[in-house]
Amino acid sequence: MNSRCRAVSDHDGEARAGRAGRVGVLKELVFLLLWFLVFIKLDGLVGTDAVAAHTDALRLQELEQVLHVDVERSANAWLVGRPALGRAGVYLYRLYYVVVLGVLLWVFVRRAEVYRRVRRTMVAMMALVLLVYWAVPMSPPRFALVGVVDVVARYDIAGQAARESWTSPHHFTAMPSMHVGWALWCAYAIAVAHPRLAPVAWLFPLVMAADVLATGNHYVLDIVGSVLLLAAAALAERGSRLVLRGDPAG
Repeated sequence: MNSRCRAVSDHDGEARAGRAGRVGVLKELVFLLLWFLVFIKLDGLVGTDAVAAHTDALRLQELEQVLHVDVERSANAWLVGRPALGRAGVYLYRLYYVVVLGVLLWVFVRRAEVYRRVRRTMVAMMALVLLVYWAVPMSPPRFALVGVVDVVARYDIAGQAARESWTSPHHFTAMPSMHVGWALWCAYAIAVAHPRLAPVAWLFPLVMAADVLATGNHYVLDIVGSVLLLAAAALAERGSRLVLRGDPAG
């Protein structure tokens, strides 16, 4: 009788745990969906001052010239002369979010103990970048640098409508590069979840950095801004974890 009671109790406990797990997944999905919708809405409201964006782009170019890192034109010319690589670069530029979603899902399923840490870092990064976009609108090289070819527009895989909207954007948010920012976040998340994979994971942002430069979408200092953005988001996440939860591990 006792054995039967224990079996029933164990079964009920597993059922409750299963329901709690499903509720937790649902809450997480709803939270992420709402947050992404809010981010998209706010993102569309910043970086709309074309005059300020052009002025900021000129200032950034001057700074890059002083630092001798103004390689955007040469990188773009190199890629323009290699159509096959240009098309591959467009696929990477357009489809990077598949990797971001894959990494987020992988950490959620396989390393739940660090998931909150990497997710909070992602949310902090998205919040901080909106402040930068608002404060420093930036026109990309494909608009601001004479002679730079818009490689994404030339080989766009998203169709004519997307190509036309791409060449006439309503906001200017080149600084920092969130393509590189997302790639950096992926590498960071993988490094946190599985440190042995870190050396391979960091190749992704390096490739993405080369891609955004060569396709005419970002400056060298945009990439530096992306690194600083991730660092600031990671520090903000750590601070919130220590202050609010007292949970240094996860």
